[in-house]
Amino acid sequence: MLPSSLIAELDPDGGRTGARRPRRTVRDWLVDFGCFLLAVAIGLLAADALENEPNLPRAMEITDQTAGALACAAVWLRRRWPVGLAAAMVPVSFLSATAGGAALVALYTLAVHRPFRYVAWVGGAFLALQPLYYWLRPEPGLNYFASVVFGSVILGAVAGWGMLARSRRQLLLSLRDRARRAETEARLRSEQAQRLAREAIAREMHDVLAHRLTLLSVHAGALEFRPDAPREEVARAAGVIRESAHEALQDLREIIGVLRTGDSDEAGRPQPTLAALDVLVAESRRAGMKVTLAGHVTHPAAVPVSVGRTAYRIVQEALTNARKHAPGTEVSVSVTGAEGDGLTVAVRNTPPGADVPHVPGSGQGLIGLAERATLAGGTLAHGPTGDGGFEVRAWLPGR
Repeated sequence: MLPSSLIAELDPDGGRTGARRPRRTVRDWLVDFGCFLLAVAIGLLAADALENEPNLPRAMEITDQTAGALACAAVWLRRRWPVGLAAAMVPVSFLSATAGGAALVALYTLAVHRPFRYVAWVGGAFLALQPLYYWLRPEPGLNYFASVVFGSVILGAVAGWGMLARSRRQLLLSLRDRARRAETEARLRSEQAQRLAREAIAREMHDVLAHRLTLLSVHAGALEFRPDAPREEVARAAGVIRESAHEALQDLREIIGVLRTGDSDEAGRPQPTLAALDVLVAESRRAGMKVTLAGHVTHPAAVPVSVGRTAYRIVQEALTNARKHAPGTEVSVSVTGAEGDGLTVAVRNTPPGADVPHVPGSGQGLIGLAERATLAGGTLAHGPTGDGGFEVRAWLPGR
């Protein structure tokens, strides 16, 4: 029950097959048949009025009725050639009174299917011929001025009705386009959210696994280069290796589970927060690092979870880097902050005692930390200290 032209606009792929025009719908057939009957009815009324016109030759009357019949038949072509039919009706309706109904239908069709400039030109031609038409063929029982005004009002009403129908169709098409744009934007936002979630998971994977695997590497290296170590030290190193391997597998299993289910990174085990720094430092000490933790945070419970997790990951990555690039050095961790001032995290290690071999892929973790701090609304800086050591310093907003 929609116009075929509107269906073609709403669904271009379904409304057309190749270059063929869209087929008439049931509504189109009903409307076309109604327009044809309207044109015929107006033509018959005009044919009856021809007998009342004085001094009208019989040949002129037959010509008038013949042209009117052809004009009524041409109404069926109004959808294919709206501009040509309306333009042809201008001289035909001037010569034939019985073609007046077909001319009104053609003008309405033009207003529905074409922009205003076409309606202005064709409608202007109709209006320009109105005074001359009624001067040559006065309307019986109606004075000249009233005839011109009445004819002009009819033309204006038909053209306005057609333009109103066109505006409603344009509104429907604009709403369709707006809905499609909204769907596209929603899909793009969803894809972007998925991409950001996967990037966050990748950062979590790097931070967590790098820390665990570094512990494995340190203790495995100690066992390799000190095969004569005391039994207690070997047992302790083996325990740390076993525990670290178990934790790494568990973290990896959780991350893969998140990727499979599509849940957020908040799922699974509770994520580390600011309160877990003591456990992290203790774990590093058991691995043989010399780590001191100092700091003062007023109202630590008021620190947002995301900020606390970011601070934890920064300290974790900094300790991992210190184990890889400055083994055996003393590392100090400082976390300070107050409500309204944000959180300041600093991790500094002393200069290494000897040259440390270059570690492939170094520097990627610091890039990830800087991105993580930026996403949290803070800043991160890193670089060598004056005494030859290295420091990572970050500031995170408290709210």
